[in-house]
Amino acid sequence: MIFNSEKFSDVLIIGGGVIGLSIARELKRRGIAKITILERGNAGQESSFAAAGMLAPNAETEKADKFTEICTKSLSLYTEFAAELIEETGIDIELDKNGTLYLAFTEEDSKEILHRFEWQKRAGLRVEHLSAQETRRAEPFVSPDVRESLFFPSDWQVENRRLLCALRRYCELNQIEILENAGVARLVCEGERVVGAETENDRHYAEKVVIATGAWTSLIKAESFALPQVKPIRGQMISFQTAKRLFNKVIYSRRGYIVPRADGRILVGATVEDVGFDKNTTQIGIEMLRETGLEISPSLGHLEISEKWAGLRPSSIDGLPILGAMPEAENLLVATGHYRNGILLAPLTARIIAGKIAANENSEYLEIFSPRRFRAAGAI
Repeated sequence: MIFNSEKFSDVLIIGGGVIGLSIARELKRRGIAKITILERGNAGQESSFAAAGMLAPNAETEKADKFTEICTKSLSLYTEFAAELIEETGIDIELDKNGTLYLAFTEEDSKEILHRFEWQKRAGLRVEHLSAQETRRAEPFVSPDVRESLFFPSDWQVENRRLLCALRRYCELNQIEILENAGVARLVCEGERVVGAETENDRHYAEKVVIATGAWTSLIKAESFALPQVKPIRGQMISFQTAKRLFNKVIYSRRGYIVPRADGRILVGATVEDVGFDKNTTQIGIEMLRETGLEISPSLGHLEISEKWAGLRPSSIDGLPILGAMPEAENLLVATGHYRNGILLAPLTARIIAGKIAANENSEYLEIFSPRRFRAAGAI
């Protein structure tokens, strides 16, 4: 193959979503001079763009474990993260700390809420149990059929699309090169080292290579090893537009959620579908989402759907993030498999990966979520 050019960087990041962009920013802040991002499409326009921006380590957790811990620690960085991005780029990512409600509408919902409340209180998590009256007082537009709820004051939200704009702007202001429509099919290897990557027309070399390609990770090839298996899980969403904000908090039920935005948009999500790389929305999915929204708030019934879309969440075999060096090539790091938590985990993932590259800092999470864990299962 004849390449049009060969380019050299200190760090080459493959993937321009929230994870890749956040890592690039953190590397630059740590003094790495030449950083290049290769993005198969348009940077920040895949799963990161399609997300709802929920920062919910408590409402979505099923047990107190290391995954809950890493999510909680990443959330703790968001206040500083948001403030820094405003200072660096002038873009407000709309960090919203009004909290999250988890509603019960049926007897089974109430059993789930009681179970969740009891174990989370024992685990020391911040959670409050609200009666039906207290729930409606907190959110007057929720359904009168609500039986009770849990309130998670430490579960927030962010406007993920503004976050992506801010990260892209940071890259533009700080000479981080983003090459779009530059899909990587193969890594360039020299012996046991990965020294770069090939796009259709160019070969890019670097001292360190980071894979942050989300659902597309497994499609990238190398000569002597395979990257961890990550598959796409489609999530369809819809939104409504109101003249003013009707809800203060993110609101869950066992069947979905609504996310209110400052501009009056109300997001409703999300389906969970194992359908490969199909990002189409479906009539069945859209109707299910509408029903989910109406269960939470019948007042949405008079509104027309203003937007519908789908994204592809990157799911690893065990549903947990994949962070750290590949066993076969220590200069190749992966940061993928964040599934439903890419926005939430972006600040801490960036610190962990950039710290390893820039200063050889070791984090316990590089061991806990290492790609090495798949060796025994023969999945790497």
